[in-house]
This record gives sequence, C-alpha cells and structure tokens, in this order.
Amino acid sequence: MLLEVKALSKRFGGLVAVNNVDLVIREGEVRGIIGPNGSGKSTLFNLISGVYQAEPGGQIVFAGEDIAALQPHEIARRGVARTFQLLRIFTQMTVLENLLIGYHPHIVYSSAVAAIGAAKVWAEERRLRDEMMELLGYVGLTEYAEMPAGELSIGQRRLLALGRAMAMRPKLLMLDEPAAGLSPVNVDKLLTTVLELKKRFGLTVIVIEHILKVVMESCETVTVLEHGEKIAEGAPAAIKNDHRVIEAYLGKEMDDAEVRAFLKAS
Repeated sequence: MLLEVKALSKRFGGLVAVNNVDLVIREGEVRGIIGPNGSGKSTLFNLISGVYQAEPGGQIVFAGEDIAALQPHEIARRGVARTFQLLRIFTQMTVLENLLIGYHPHIVYSSAVAAIGAAKVWAEERRLRDEMMELLGYVGLTEYAEMPAGELSIGQRRLLALGRAMAMRPKLLMLDEPAAGLSPVNVDKLLTTVLELKKRFGLTVIVIEHILKVVMESCETVTVLEHGEKIAEGAPAAIKNDHRVIEAYLGKEMDDAEVRAFLKAS
C-alpha cells in the first residue's frame, strides 16, 4: 500500500469534521471520495497534506513513514501533491511560472549559487524549463506558456492547477473537485488528461468530486463520507446500489430504478 490512514479525526471546537476514519490506498490506484457538502472530504485532504493537524491517536502513513506531524512542505517533498477546490493560481504570473512554483521543492542548488549565476545554474534552469514545457504539453497548455494565468478560462485554470501539482513530481496526486464549474466537454477532457497522466507517470490518485460520472468512470474504489464518518466503501458498481449512499445525498430511500436514474443524471 502507498497510503494508510488510521483512526483519523479532526475537531473544530464542538464540530467533529472527520471522525475516526480509516483508509487504505494501494499504489497505482484511483480512489474516489464522495459525500454530500460538509461530509468532511476536503478536511480529510487537508489532514493528509498537512494543512491541518489530526487529533492525537490518528496516523497517516505514506510510503511506510508516519507523516501526521509533518508540515505541508515536508509532505510535498515526500511525494504528496494536491489541488484545491478553490483555485489558487498566481494570476499575475505566466502559466509557465506557475508550473515552476510547483517544482520549487525540488530545486537542488542554494540561493547563494543562484545569485552567482554559475553555469551549473543556467544549465539546470534550461533543463527545468524544457521539463515544464513538456508537462504543459501533457495538459494541453503549451501555447499559453507565456500568457498571464489570469487570462485563462476556468477550464484552462483547472488544467493549470493539475499541471502545477504534477510539477511537484508526486507519487500521490490528490484532486479536490477538479471538474467544478466545467462544461460536460471539459469534464471529459479533464478526466482523459488525469488518466493519461496516471498511466504516463505511474501515479496513485485520490479524487474528491461531486460529478458522480467522473468518479464512476475513473475510480476503482469509492469511499463515501457522511458527517465526517465513512459510511460505505467499494467498487463503483456496489456503491451505485448502496441505499445508504443515496440516503446521504437525498435523505430518503429510493427504489433501484430511482437509484440508477439519480446516478445517471449526476
């Protein structure tokens, strides 16, 4: 396994956002995390990536190391990259510069060497630029490399956020609602891009998504949260027919035909 979460909890005052959640992610897996608004999905991501610290007793083991007490930049260096539900693009910087920021944890020379401008630094910067341009090609943004990121469309910004996460050279890529605000055509494009990147770079992927089509068509296993607790987990086909999942979304029992209609329309 690549990631194992044990007894993970997070409280904000009297609110229990995540409650005793266990999760095991195999290397190379695509895992979906779904649940209604406020179910704890993004909080779970924030715990894994170090944005929040878990309650005592919780464990987050990544590649054999307990990372629960590490800072976000330390976790990123170990190979965990993520996107955010609310895009955090540097709009005044170019598309290429946004990717270079993603690569920053892997820069190997010191600021003193960079200030001197040694030949080694120039060569490394040329190599890095070429690598980032190649990555822009994978996400379909090559022609926008020198454009200010603020001029991109919503769909292109989503692809840029994906590319910037990939620039961190992750082993585990966590996507928080990557298709939010996209048209159906762009949802399909994003889904295809994520799966191609997974295959090309040997990624493990966890995706939070409200568009159930994305989860059902791309994920091998789906985990369902409600009120911070895991209420179901299994293959998409099993989750489709789990009435606890439908109740979590709609608050009522539905017959099989209604379940299928709801999932098809979502």
